[in-house]
Amino acid sequence: MLLAGASSAVASSATAAQVEMSEASLIYATAFAVLLVAYLTAVSSKDLIRLLISLEMMFGAVFLALIPLFSLPAMQSTAFAILILTIFVSSSELLILIAAITIFDRRKRSIDAELVSEGGDKV
Repeated sequence: MLLAGASSAVASSATAAQVEMSEASLIYATAFAVLLVAYLTAVSSKDLIRLLISLEMMFGAVFLALIPLFSLPAMQSTAFAILILTIFVSSSELLILIAAITIFDRRKRSIDAELVSEGGDKV
């Protein structure tokens, strides 16, 4: 009787681990899909606003990939540290890009990506 109870507990914990693993796999697949769409949008963007949106989608995919780390008790402090670092990097990147787009729009009177020159060179 005791052995049957122990085996059912092991089976239920194994089933819970499989469910948790399938949920994590689904979250990672979604994060990969969002990241792929963001890369494709960044490569094909015609203006700087779409480029900014695609970069924010990339950070969203990183945030989405962090979610399964919070389900593991041993990884919660590490996941929290990565989350805080990612939030600071994402917010500073957003502020810098908005300032750069504003300055670019004032100088060129357009936000087309074709007008962006590399290293200050005239194209």
